[in-house]
Amino acid sequence: QVQLVESGGGLVQAGGSLRLSCAASGRGFSTYAMGWFRQAPGKEREFVAAMTWVGGSTYYADFVKGRFTISRDNAKNTVYLQMNSLKPDDTAVYYCAAEQQGSSSFGLRNQYKYDYWGQGTQVTVSS
Repeated sequence: QVQLVESGGGLVQAGGSLRLSCAASGRGFSTYAMGWFRQAPGKEREFVAAMTWVGGSTYYADFVKGRFTISRDNAKNTVYLQMNSLKPDDTAVYYCAAEQQGSSSFGLRNQYKYDYWGQGTQVTVSS
């Protein structure tokens, strides 16, 4: 069993930055791939970024490339999402998730491949 707790959300002006954290607890955390998803009001949850634990491969949605960076600290069992050049369209609840099946790079973009989810953290970007 893995428990995930996100933090770091808040209100920021357009062009600003935030760093989200996802702290994990439970056995086997370091073997999982981790992903970040987001859900805006009235919209479906969408993929933002993912990282594999072995090799540290990273994957990003096209709309965040060059602005967001996913990283991890194995010693702290924490995954981060550094968000720069934020836009009002980035306003959403951001969720981290853990995947244990070893999905492909394509599969890691699919929320249904993930096994554990955090409670979410609100990010609001004002114009």
